[in-house]
Amino acid sequence: MSDFIDTPSCLARENCPPLSILHDDYHLIAINKPAPLLTQAPPGILSLEAMVKAFIKEKYQKPGGVYLGIPHRLDRPVSGVVVFAKNTKAAQRIHRQFEQRLVEKRYWAAVAGEIPEETGIWENWLRKIPAESRTVPAEPDEPGAKFACLAFRVIHRFPGGTVLELTPQTGRMHQLRVQAALRGHPILGDDLYGSQHPFGPCWQNPREKVIALHARELILNHPVSREPLRLIAELPEYWQLLGWNG
Repeated sequence: MSDFIDTPSCLARENCPPLSILHDDYHLIAINKPAPLLTQAPPGILSLEAMVKAFIKEKYQKPGGVYLGIPHRLDRPVSGVVVFAKNTKAAQRIHRQFEQRLVEKRYWAAVAGEIPEETGIWENWLRKIPAESRTVPAEPDEPGAKFACLAFRVIHRFPGGTVLELTPQTGRMHQLRVQAALRGHPILGDDLYGSQHPFGPCWQNPREKVIALHARELILNHPVSREPLRLIAELPEYWQLLGWNG
């Protein structure tokens, strides 16, 4: 069960969510990031990084700046597990695990349509559009093309859609979102990749949109003890609109 900590007053805003802390020790802190909060942003813009720094500064009464290593990120409209390192040694060791693909990641995604198979593998060649936050399918010999592979497992079916557990074997930009859309099953709410179905709370600003993709589980080795650390993030409440809460 995660601990909910009120955001320090220096970052208090009407739309600022509390921190949902999954793990906290001297070397690292893990948070269940709400969507559509940015993982990282320039100074003056609310982000998970800024909130965690403010929390650490207040909790430990740090007079100066707070170091926070960011070995990975989640897209703005995606919720779930994010890990930060509290010192350079931990940052280097955790970053190395992500770089060498030693970290196990599992996502939950609600997609449009019925997927008949219970399990399977999706493989594609993808290419990031230069200077854009978008990825497209590509031919293997196309400049910039990279191989993308993930495993899927059906964990729930609902009228008009399917909830999948996705385990990426590669780490490409928007990989899960693109690979689902390429098969005619875009993630709900993901209009960037063709979704026609809204998802989550109502919004007025496009930056407030969320999609039905949640970083459910992350397993890595603790940077100091080297023991496996399993981090699980509970689903946001609005997923219950699908008739399922995990």
